[in-house]
Amino acid sequence: MRRRLSTPMRFVLAALLAAAVSGCQVMQRISESSYRKAVANGAAEELEARGVELRDAPACTPPETRPETRPGPGSVLRVTCTARTRAGEPVTVSGVVRRADAPRPRETYVVTVGGREVLRKDCLGSGCRRTPGDR
Repeated sequence: MRRRLSTPMRFVLAALLAAAVSGCQVMQRISESSYRKAVANGAAEELEARGVELRDAPACTPPETRPETRPGPGSVLRVTCTARTRAGEPVTVSGVVRRADAPRPRETYVVTVGGREVLRKDCLGSGCRRTPGDR
């Protein structure tokens, strides 16, 4: 069963892609910022739910957009966020959205704490539906 994007994430991805396609740099910067914030907030929520306390919110790099390498419509967005736990361990959030301009994009997010994978799922935050297999 395929999971759906949370409503805020759908809006952010749609705005980011519309800005990228239109070439409007101001809108693209706003959309990139919104996407980074959505990923950072979602990752922080997920970590908090697992008892991991962060010093500060994750800081995310602007998403990298490139044409998808596999056949078919779409592009790929990549984002990386970093933070530290209250104990000083490094936290990394790596996100990939494939077929980002398709009606059903495929997201994958991996979160590591101190080099250990603590989370791998296809959406982040409270808008996600939990399924058996989520870590």
